[in-house]
Amino acid sequence: MSEKKQKKVLGRGLDALLGDADNSNLTIKKNTDSFELSLDKIFVNPNQPRTNFDSNEIDNLAVSIKELGIIQPITVRKVNENKYEIISGERRYRASKIAKLDSIPCYIKAVENDTDLLKMSLVENLQRVDLDPIEIALTYERLINEYNLNIDIISKLVGKDRSTVSNYVRLLKLDPIIQSGIRDGFLSMGHGRALINIDDKKLQIEIYEQIISSNLSVRQTEKIVRGNKTLTSNNSHSDVSKIYIDATNKFEKLFDSKVTLKENNKGKVTLSTSFKSINELYSILKKISN
Repeated sequence: MSEKKQKKVLGRGLDALLGDADNSNLTIKKNTDSFELSLDKIFVNPNQPRTNFDSNEIDNLAVSIKELGIIQPITVRKVNENKYEIISGERRYRASKIAKLDSIPCYIKAVENDTDLLKMSLVENLQRVDLDPIEIALTYERLINEYNLNIDIISKLVGKDRSTVSNYVRLLKLDPIIQSGIRDGFLSMGHGRALINIDDKKLQIEIYEQIISSNLSVRQTEKIVRGNKTLTSNNSHSDVSKIYIDATNKFEKLFDSKVTLKENNKGKVTLSTSFKSINELYSILKKISN
């Protein structure tokens, strides 16, 4: 890159994420000075990757801001003399409004188009506040569909492995109910990745409900999914799948231990588990006999 060209930066340095060879399509310029801007001139970025904001968290932040002020300036781009659009820091902006501040400190960065703004917003948010997995997946999908970026470029842009980016995007194959469950924290991305392997959306929901009701771990979910894939490959009906889920759950509650159910090609089912001691096994036998 020529020294005469404006160095392109993004958060901690886009060069560090992309390398000079991949920087040619970005036009983000550095500005390290902060300025005090009236809240009336600051507007939310409509392309903001983050869409879920915890109201209690923002209220608590507002209390902190009332006492200590804004410690870390937000980042904005100038649209015109009376309008600045948020690149990162929307939580601090919302909390400042609740705290009834008139102005807040801002870093002003030159971003020449909406594509760069979305890229910058994504990376800035990932560096500062965790987005939920579905928000990340939806943003990656936008970069792919609207801006024609491939997964290799996106992985370099956000500093993630290619497989990590692909796993996020694959979450969008899940039933919308399950996606909402991930966004609301009822199950993890690991649960979602396991459920992706079930093509039947109805069966996805059945296992999802089992995860919630029985508080299943990711490993337990993976076992159930593997079992259901075996059952469906043998042309079994969904009723059999329900039996598999129910049996696994009941045996684990009975034994207070992880249980594995396997079906061979002849239809024979093997149950395996482990006990801490012979005394524990004896106690379970007494429970069964009663």
